[in-house]
Amino acid sequence: MNTKTYLSQARYLDMRIKSKLQQVDSLNDLATTCTSVMTGMPRNPSGSTSRMADAICKIVDLQNDINHDIDMLVDLKKEIMSVIKAVVNPEHQTLLEKRYLCFLSWEKIAVDMGYDLRYIHKLHTRALDDCRIPAPNEVDTKRH
Repeated sequence: MNTKTYLSQARYLDMRIKSKLQQVDSLNDLATTCTSVMTGMPRNPSGSTSRMADAICKIVDLQNDINHDIDMLVDLKKEIMSVIKAVVNPEHQTLLEKRYLCFLSWEKIAVDMGYDLRYIHKLHTRALDDCRIPAPNEVDTKRH
């Protein structure tokens, strides 16, 4: 795994968490709009007792997944932070933190740091060259 891919893991995990949160919101909307239909027909005893109960079970499962992903994201960010802190140049550290921990766009980073966008890209290349990512056996395996 190259340095850029390694550092980008947190961004992708963060996007997955946000996607799951949107799914929870959608399921919450579904659960609150579920209505019962009253008929004189007997129910299937093996069938679901309630669409709302099903939706709530799915929400709980998804929230557990989200909590697990959040724990993984926190651990991953700590790991990435230690890699970034090992970079000697503080300007490189700042750029890497803004991109890989704050998930800022290149344009926003350029404005924040007061540099031209092309210079930010050059600085990024240098910053990546200064990083030493942990060997695969050094990385916490519970994330994979």
